[in-house]
Amino acid sequence: MRWDRFFDDLEDQLASEWEAERAALDTEAERLRLSRVRLAERLALLGARDTAAPPTAAFDLIDGTTLRATVSGVGADWVALAEGRTGAVIAPFHAIVAVAAPHADLLRTARPAPPRSPLADRLTFGFVLRDLVRRRAGVAVHLASGRSLTGTIDRAGADHLDLALHEPGAPRRADAVAGYRIVPFSAVAWIRADEAPRLP
Repeated sequence: MRWDRFFDDLEDQLASEWEAERAALDTEAERLRLSRVRLAERLALLGARDTAAPPTAAFDLIDGTTLRATVSGVGADWVALAEGRTGAVIAPFHAIVAVAAPHADLLRTARPAPPRSPLADRLTFGFVLRDLVRRRAGVAVHLASGRSLTGTIDRAGADHLDLALHEPGAPRRADAVAGYRIVPFSAVAWIRADEAPRLP
């Protein structure tokens, strides 16, 4: 009987050690998984439509602006935000300083995500701006310096855009253009477009 109790204690001790080792392996695997999560994946989950209503988050941007909005689209290096009015805000990832959201939403975005479409990873900031060029949408380009330029994007290159300056809400006509600017993408904090970009 004493030996039975000894073997039972030994079995319990081995089971306990096994559980502790498995928990440590699970924790390490989770750390490894989290080390590979990208901002694009977390923002996509923040805007996931499988919840009753996508949560509103506060996006702090490099020009000092804080936008309260929901995520409406995520590309390779940018996020589209909906503030509840027409049009959209497009912010490159480099311009996002912080994202404030309820703790439950932040935890949800750290969970394993379904694989992103390979197309989404090819939709660059330049691609979404070229869509606005095609549609001649009016924009307000907010710069990292805190300045704002309004007009229409004439061209979007690999790392810059050409902006024809004119009054907000006015159509782009040669006689209404007050000047032109070449703006590097690195100087852009965010863009408010009169029309939301059309994404494939």
